[in-house]
Amino acid sequence: MISPSESPSRPQPKLVVLGDSGVFGWGDPLEGGWCERLRRHWMEFSGGPVVYNLGVRGDGLERLAARLEAEVGRRGELRRQLPQGILIGIGLNDSARVGRADGRHQLDAEGFLFGLQQLLQRASQLAPVHVIGLTPVEEAAMPYAEVLWYSLEQVHRYERLLEEACLEADVPFLPLLESLLADPDWPQWLGSDGLHLNSDGHGQVYERIRRWPALLDWAGLQPLAGASVTAA
Repeated sequence: MISPSESPSRPQPKLVVLGDSGVFGWGDPLEGGWCERLRRHWMEFSGGPVVYNLGVRGDGLERLAARLEAEVGRRGELRRQLPQGILIGIGLNDSARVGRADGRHQLDAEGFLFGLQQLLQRASQLAPVHVIGLTPVEEAAMPYAEVLWYSLEQVHRYERLLEEACLEADVPFLPLLESLLADPDWPQWLGSDGLHLNSDGHGQVYERIRRWPALLDWAGLQPLAGASVTAA
């Protein structure tokens, strides 16, 4: 845990969060998703970071890359200033196969890795970048919207590509998939579509992100001694 009273008074850094429906908060009508929870949590701190949720439902890597500079460039709040941080959550939609369980990917692995490498290079020129991993899917509920097939095998594969690109670019990366799957209750954290997190699922992701040491360090918020950095 972090004590709000321990946060120093300082200019508020701005964090732009880019991604898909997971970032947007779809599936969590109670609290608006993990990003909204983080925004409200950081508002408790004097000088805490300001969070801009720029998640777009259905987004994949290519669509996110197309809006990167425009989105970041319009959130500086003051003239000629840019946000001080970028958090990216993308890749789940790219991993889906189209039309059938063995169909083509929305974005194949080679294209995903190359595009991600280019995205991280561009984003890092704007502000410090952090990247989060992917969340599980329930294969028995597929296909999503009668056309997209998501599988745990491919979600694993694309999260590994995320980690590989982040290591190459020296960008902090928070894997999510294995820690979520380690809990036998993980299917209960998904909605009936087998793809989107429900309120409990968003809560699980939020707990991991708000305790992430790399992001806390960026935010200037240090955890209390002995505090766990993983969700219970």
